[in-house]
Amino acid sequence: MKKLILLLFICAVLYGPRLRAQAGEESAFQPERRVFVIRNFHTESGVTLPEARVVYGTYGHLNAAHDNVILLPSHYMANLHGYEWLMGPGHALDLNQYFLVTSELFGNGSSSSPSNTPEPFHGPRFPVMTIRDNVQAVHQLLLEDLKVTHLRAVIGFSMGAQQAFQWAVSYPTFADRVVATSGTAKTWPHGIVRLESEIAAIQADQTFNNGDYTSEPKEGLQAFGLVWTAWLFSQEWWRDELWRNDNPPGTTFDQVLDKFRTDFIPGGDANDIILQMRTWERHDVSTTPGFNGDVKKALRSIQVPFLYMPSATDLYFPVGDARYEAQYMRTVSLLPIPSLWGHPAGAASDPADGKFLNENIAAFLNGKPVPSEKVVYQPLKQ
Repeated sequence: MKKLILLLFICAVLYGPRLRAQAGEESAFQPERRVFVIRNFHTESGVTLPEARVVYGTYGHLNAAHDNVILLPSHYMANLHGYEWLMGPGHALDLNQYFLVTSELFGNGSSSSPSNTPEPFHGPRFPVMTIRDNVQAVHQLLLEDLKVTHLRAVIGFSMGAQQAFQWAVSYPTFADRVVATSGTAKTWPHGIVRLESEIAAIQADQTFNNGDYTSEPKEGLQAFGLVWTAWLFSQEWWRDELWRNDNPPGTTFDQVLDKFRTDFIPGGDANDIILQMRTWERHDVSTTPGFNGDVKKALRSIQVPFLYMPSATDLYFPVGDARYEAQYMRTVSLLPIPSLWGHPAGAASDPADGKFLNENIAAFLNGKPVPSEKVVYQPLKQ
């Protein structure tokens, strides 16, 4: 099958909750889709949901000892197919060796979300969910639904990387190893400013009506798509017109930009889109109980080997933030992805990035040394 053009790839693989069906792409894998239901789920916001649903997928076979499991928590508005770039022959995750669990974040439109939860929590009344809420729910899922008490690894991209960090802090010995690509341990203030600008773009549409809309706020969503796109790739990606790589000859810049404006997250619900941005904004491992807002202390608590792979040109999670965090991590290997693709480099949007990710993640999982920037460890002041 001919490759999908770049824009559909990004919309469908990285960010679209309806993913492949709408884009016309069929997965080469056949994961089992499952739903785990938690009754009376207590959220960090203080709201108790009578029923919280977590959609997840499984790949491969769970062995008798239940000790061949790798968790792949989903990223922004993605579904359970979001990590297939890591799977299969010649890739880091051999389905004959590992049992893979891909969990979907609250708010993606399939797991419990503003769009699919009945009143009194429908739409804008759905509680803001934190990364820790998501990690807690998946921890319960593993224990109760799959009878898994330990993981070989947690591997996460973007908001999945946020979850990977939270797993390492909340459950420091639950996984043998942790990998985070294109994501940080905390959403730093500049990232919150970006997310607030994207939320404001949606809310400025009068149709939004404070979240009680009767039809999707189309103009607001288009404005959101443009603001989001401005941060998605690096300036060099646009300057060098790398969008031409997988587009038909003759495709123009205006056509590319219009596609991002009009069809960035196909079928996405505005309240769902905002909810996951609120989740992103509130991510901070230092607010985990016991750390009293001290991010350095939280990072210092990480015990297992940690492969930290920021994109060298990421505007969402700048490599400088990763370098700042890494100096407080005792077990870190810091390996920036040498890419011009910005944020999506952490999910193998370019074949060269996919090769770099798969080779180094495979080596890390097998206990082999991986390249690392020199990190000058900063001990905590007493």
